[in-house]
This record gives sequence, C-alpha cells and structure tokens, in this order.
Amino acid sequence: MADNYKKRYKKEKNNVSEDFSVPSDRLEGRNPVMEALNSGRTIDKIYVQAGERSGSVLKIVSICRDKKIPVIETEKAKLDKMSSTGAHQGVIAAVAAKEYVEVEDILAIAEEKGEKPFIVICDEINDPHNLGSILRTSNAAGVHGVIIPKRNSVGLTATVAKSSAGAVEFTPVAKVTNLARTIDMLKERNIWVAGADMSGENDIYSQDFSGGIAIVIGSEGFGISRLILEKCDFLVKIPMLGEITSLNASVAGALMIYEVVRTRNKHI
Repeated sequence: MADNYKKRYKKEKNNVSEDFSVPSDRLEGRNPVMEALNSGRTIDKIYVQAGERSGSVLKIVSICRDKKIPVIETEKAKLDKMSSTGAHQGVIAAVAAKEYVEVEDILAIAEEKGEKPFIVICDEINDPHNLGSILRTSNAAGVHGVIIPKRNSVGLTATVAKSSAGAVEFTPVAKVTNLARTIDMLKERNIWVAGADMSGENDIYSQDFSGGIAIVIGSEGFGISRLILEKCDFLVKIPMLGEITSLNASVAGALMIYEVVRTRNKHI
C-alpha cells in the first residue's frame, strides 16, 4: 500500500493559488476533516502532507476519491504556513464559503424569470480576487449563474466571498467535474457558448448576444484552454488600442458581460 500511495491522489502543487492570510475557510486536523467529509459538508479540495502514509490519511484520500474531491500533496512547510492552529496533523481541507448549486438549478432560475439563460463560465480562474470580482459583476448584470471546474480553479473561499462584496450570497455557482461536457449539455439546450479570445473573428461590439448565452472567461495569463476554445460556438475579441495587449480576467469578463446586457436591452 505504501508504495502505491502516491498514485492514489494527484499532485497539483504548481497549479494551486491560495491566500494564506485568510484561514476562516479551512478545517485542520484529521478528525475535523473526516467529520466534515462524513457530514456531507462542501469541500473544495484537501491538502495532504507529502509522504504521509498513516491509515487515517489514506481513508481521507479514499473518501475524497469517491466524492471526486481534489487531493493535493504538498510539503509540510506549506501546510504550516496555511495553518492557523499549528495542529494540522498533515491534513487541511479548504471548505466552501457558500454551498454550490447544480447547473440545472441555474437553468431553472432563468426559466422561472422567463428569461433566456445568461451564464458565465470561468475556465481555471485561480485568483480569488478575480473570481470574487466576476461574481460581483455577474450579480449586478443579472447573470443567472456562474460555472467553475472542480480542478485547477479557486473555489468559493473566504477571500472570494470578501472580494465579491456580498455577491457570493446571491449569485448561484455550480462546480462541475467536466467543463467540456457541461458546455456540450448547454449547447444541447440551445445556449450559445462565446469565448473571449484575441483570435475571435468579431469584436464584442459587433457580436449578437441576444439569445441564450454562456460567456467563457479564461484563466489569468493563459486564457481559455485549448479544449474549451474548441467547444465554443464562436470567439470574440476585445479591441486593444494601446501598448498593453491583454486585460485582467475579471476586467475582460466585465466587458463581455455588460456587452450581453447592452445587446439584450436593444432587443427588449
């Protein structure tokens, strides 16, 4: 068992962005984490100390695998930095500041309002301040819900909640295992999927966003991943007229989101 231990969970040390200054969205220690898992509490991811092979840790990893909760092997020094109690016992869980919803719940909200679905998809957004800002803009613009992936993405942490200025309480967020399959499902429901990318044929001001629409916002520095780009029905670009050739993810998202609002208002 010990030799195969590392195969039982995925290393993601280089893909995780964490704010170590806000410990209120974390559970520390093996028993508290186990209790949270058994109670069904929403957990974004679990950090396990590298090389830790005790039975209780393996049980936690096994439960996470069954529940499809990402487990990240990390060094003790990082866990010590994340810890506010100094008694993490090699296990820290990042818990959600708000419960997630299902994608179907988001679609039901649009239907109840008699509106065409307006969804924002965040493709591997890792900065909690960016996600919080996107949630705030989404709420202000009347977006029915936001979709994020389970892996390689920040979840609804305390920092995200604070950055959203309260919008996390009012903006439904669905966390999905497979973003590509989710996009396929949305397209089957007659929802157009538009990606923000500089390779787009049209700019955001000439594109018609009047139908059911899902806006895809790419990650910081890398943009939309290749597979998700291929899944988009069309790509649109934001005109860049100065020396800077890119925008912060939340700023680009805000421009896209409000262009949908402007287009829809023209058709009312």
